Amino acid sequence: MSDLYTARGGLVTLGPELVRLMDLLDQRFQGWARECGATPMLFPAVIGTADLAAIDYFDNFPHLALMTAPLKLPADKVAGDTALPSDRLGESAYGLVSAACYNVYLHHRSATLAAPRYVTTVAKCFRNEDHYEGLRRLHGFTMREIVCLGPREAVLEHLAAFRPKVVEFAARLGLDLAVQPASDPFFEKSGGRALLAQLFPVKEEFVHDGTLAIGSLNFHRNFFGERCAVSLADGGPAFTGCVAFGLERWIAALLETHPNIDDILERVAEAAS
Repeated sequence: MSDLYTARGGLVTLGPELVRLMDLLDQRFQGWARECGATPMLFPAVIGTADLAAIDYFDNFPHLALMTAPLKLPADKVAGDTALPSDRLGESAYGLVSAACYNVYLHHRSATLAAPRYVTTVAKCFRNEDHYEGLRRLHGFTMREIVCLGPREAVLEHLAAFRPKVVEFAARLGLDLAVQPASDPFFEKSGGRALLAQLFPVKEEFVHDGTLAIGSLNFHRNFFGERCAVSLADGGPAFTGCVAFGLERWIAALLETHPNIDDILERVAEAAS
């Protein structure tokens, strides 16, 4: 696929055909966001360490975290391909975004919602994975999310509405996706929340070829409502949920299913219209 993209060390460069393909896919996802009344927003590519700590990020995702830090002066050259040693860096006040939706909840901190609120955003996300594989698993990737904040029933309805939409759209592209439950690290591994998670899945993934999750439905219950003090009109914490799409992973699934990029572009353009 070198004529379509190059991927090295988990970092990918897309050629013009795949840029067009990503645009077409995201147009469909943005269309769904408009249909549910989601407000489009863009957020910074970093989150402050205090905010990450407030949502238990360092407890739940320490293995994925990628932090930023200023360079200590004087800035001596690094020889060859040697990584910059930690003693050359200052204190880290920000982490790179690893999911697009976190900034949505932080943005609504201390808000009181009179009605369900819908937001869509896209972000370049970064994760410290244990390995990288083409477009399937990247160090930096693009995530589109459609988020709902509000009462429990509204959030569940939001997620339920997207399950058939995503499966049907994928089928029109020739993708046979399986909807599979997945774990959610935002809940303790023991105790009442863990039992509740078993009774009602808090995360479902849209899986291609039995191995590649290209999207997900995420029900966070009132976790972010509590952590970010987002309240409902009755005073209780808001519930939240999001529909997430990994755009490079959608492209990977299409390239693995159809050998011809022109055919893929035609299929997506027709299905996304």
